[in-house]
Amino acid sequence: MKKVVVFTGAGISAESGIKTFRGGDGLWENHRIEDVATPQAWIADRNLVLEFYNQRRKQLYEVEPNQAHIDIAKLEKYFNVHVITQNVDDLHERAGSSRVLHLHGELKKVRSTIDSNLIYTLDGWELKDGDICEKGSQLRPHIVWFGEDVPSMNRAMMITQTADVFIVIGTSLAVYPAANLLHYAVKATNKYLIDPNAELPYDVHDFNIIKSTAVVGVHKLLKKLIADYV
Repeated sequence: MKKVVVFTGAGISAESGIKTFRGGDGLWENHRIEDVATPQAWIADRNLVLEFYNQRRKQLYEVEPNQAHIDIAKLEKYFNVHVITQNVDDLHERAGSSRVLHLHGELKKVRSTIDSNLIYTLDGWELKDGDICEKGSQLRPHIVWFGEDVPSMNRAMMITQTADVFIVIGTSLAVYPAANLLHYAVKATNKYLIDPNAELPYDVHDFNIIKSTAVVGVHKLLKKLIADYV
């Protein structure tokens, strides 16, 4: 069974109604990134950071997976599919994908501020100042903030290295180290980039570009992959 690795970014979730965090003005929901998504922000104004992610989490409970998420999950009937995502939502899992690796954390999870191995699924959408782990420390969003290491990156590179087909969907390829994954798809004989504004880095050339939304592009590619390989 061929191994298909799907690498997704904010564009796929935008079609479910999730706002892409970084707007054209460089702000996230009218906040500077430095004020809500860095370790320094957590120290400077914990309540602002908590409220920012509470609102993102609340919105997540109000949206559903779109057809692109569903079509990716359908690929598991025919291929060994691994999803690597920059997104912190759970829409891939809710659509039925069984192997999902989150590079930048998970919005519905929280973790201890003194022991990063203590990770919990939050009951509901609200994390409050004073909510503590079993060791007595404040809980924080289980999110990889700017300036923090990406602990799942090595695993993502290993998965990508063994892909027969590599598909990139809905990402600007501007966030590193995640964007470096393109250079690890060395075994893949077929590579695809699906995005309305698809543009490859200057040193990447061997991708088939599909300039469309995730919903349209993934559905088109699903039919092609089944025809070519099944």
